[in-house]
Amino acid sequence: MSSRPAPPTPHRTPSAEAAPPTEAKPSHFLRQIIEADLQAGTYASRRWGGSPGDAAHHAAGAPDPARIRTRFPPEPNGYLHIGHAKSICLNFGLARDYGGVCHLRFDDTNPEKEEQEYVDAIDAAVRWLGFDWQSGVAGPSDSHRYFASDYFDFMYRAAEYLVQAGHAYVDEQSAEAMRANRGDFNRPGLNSPDRSRSPAENLERLRQMRAGLHPDGAMVLRAKIDMASPNLNLRDPALYRIRRATHHRTGDAWCIYPMYTYAHPIEDALEQITHSICTLEFEDQRPFYDWLLERLAEGGLLQHPLPRQYEFARLNLTYVLTSKRKLAQLVSEGRVSGWDDPRLPTLAGLRRRGYTPSAIRLFAERIGASKSDSWIDYATLEGCLREDLEHSAPRAMAVLEPLKLVLQNWAELHGSPDATERCTLPALPHTPEGGDVALPPRQFLLGRELWIERDDFAAVPPKGYKRLHPPQADGGPGNRVRLKGAYVIECTGYRADANGHITEVHAVLLPGTKSGSPGADSVKAKAAITWVAAADAVPAEVRLYERLFNTAQPEAGGADFLQALNPDSLQTVQAWLEPTLAQAQPEQRFQFERHGYFVADRHDHSPARLVFNRIAALKDSWGK
Repeated sequence: MSSRPAPPTPHRTPSAEAAPPTEAKPSHFLRQIIEADLQAGTYASRRWGGSPGDAAHHAAGAPDPARIRTRFPPEPNGYLHIGHAKSICLNFGLARDYGGVCHLRFDDTNPEKEEQEYVDAIDAAVRWLGFDWQSGVAGPSDSHRYFASDYFDFMYRAAEYLVQAGHAYVDEQSAEAMRANRGDFNRPGLNSPDRSRSPAENLERLRQMRAGLHPDGAMVLRAKIDMASPNLNLRDPALYRIRRATHHRTGDAWCIYPMYTYAHPIEDALEQITHSICTLEFEDQRPFYDWLLERLAEGGLLQHPLPRQYEFARLNLTYVLTSKRKLAQLVSEGRVSGWDDPRLPTLAGLRRRGYTPSAIRLFAERIGASKSDSWIDYATLEGCLREDLEHSAPRAMAVLEPLKLVLQNWAELHGSPDATERCTLPALPHTPEGGDVALPPRQFLLGRELWIERDDFAAVPPKGYKRLHPPQADGGPGNRVRLKGAYVIECTGYRADANGHITEVHAVLLPGTKSGSPGADSVKAKAAITWVAAADAVPAEVRLYERLFNTAQPEAGGADFLQALNPDSLQTVQAWLEPTLAQAQPEQRFQFERHGYFVADRHDHSPARLVFNRIAALKDSWGK
């Protein structure tokens, strides 16, 4: 027997995925805002000091070569998910399309939940999607990968300025008293007893906080704005809290840490971000964003023009949860195998499931950006995947629920029961015009014993059944089908065990009917079935993944999302595959004919143990 042929090489490999070239994109309100700003020259006067910095730093720099600056600012406290992918594609894509730069910035102001593991995972996810933080807008590429912790010194300097200018004070109320005195939508807040302290007194207490002279929770620094504001976010929001926690980058250098709502606008301004794009839950924070930056610009710490914040609707995808806390619960309780479990919507999970970066980018482009919340059907994401893989995933035959088929006249026709015959099928039946060079055909053997799918045989066929069945009691012959890429066969009978379980199907091969031969159409068959020969089929573990939840909105009406878990979200079968798959590499994607799209698992797959994950079926069946 000849050695097994190598599998066809897919058009794309994971390491070669890249963002598509700039082309006309569907318009949305963010594009319209950017185009209007560019036309008006809103940010044309900006200067760039070569790195993030304060007003003086940038004033000494050259005119900013980036027409716009956006940023993707994840907190490194978990793994990115499909919702983050929308933001990544939006921010990096807009910068790319308008001659700008997108910064990757880690908002690491909460040391108790942040780890280097998550930083590394975020780096990998952004690169995998086809984007990076290197910019060539000004000659040699510069890295635009930053951390909020890079700016801790400036943030504290800005806090001292706000105190000295009378815009902030140290509050020593208990957390309970602060909460009660904040008021609500129907009741204005009450001023803290500490609000009337002089700037000098507040500055002294702030420096005591910085020096670690007070316990955690003893006091906070608050902005002094308006305790009667109808926007609760302007009722003297907290700027700094005391928290003794080791930071993953700064260690124990700080015992006070800035609040996210204080840190984020400052980070944007230091990085000269023009369009700060975030999700709608931050819309009520925008007045404080603007208030803070204007106060710091008045003090000469920041330069005009200042960043502007714009909000878009976050991604709501059916059959999916994107709460980091709830995803972490699924992982910690062992309901999934880890952050990269292929059933999770994390980018690590989608990658292991077999999704392509280009399919996710296509999905993000199609759903666009809007100001109104809506639900996107998971089938839309799967549709983008199928569209991407239809012309790039090599075909292969696989038998997932094997049933032995014996060709009883094989030895008679071939002179030996051990004889084999070579068959071929195209790797890609429809190579798109102008696409890659056609792949070489697949080659595999045909022999006396084959494996077919169990549901391709019925001892007593239902009405309209077109696949294999034996001669019936009314005298009708056994049914004829074509073995895909090979001959027409006719079923003659079967063997069953004492329990009536079918163990073997018998058939005869009809000579002269081989696919591609002059007599291929001389005998009509009602159906074509997939198969693999026992002579060269390779065993594999195939993981059949389904959606993790049975309901489209697992938390609708306050429901317990754990009750919506799909008990059949993973089924593992021992399958037989055609020999072209024996040399498949991790993350290599295929279409298993009839079954769907599959990928060689990026962790468990090896030459000694073939493991494939189902990415998606050939058609959506959930909506039916």
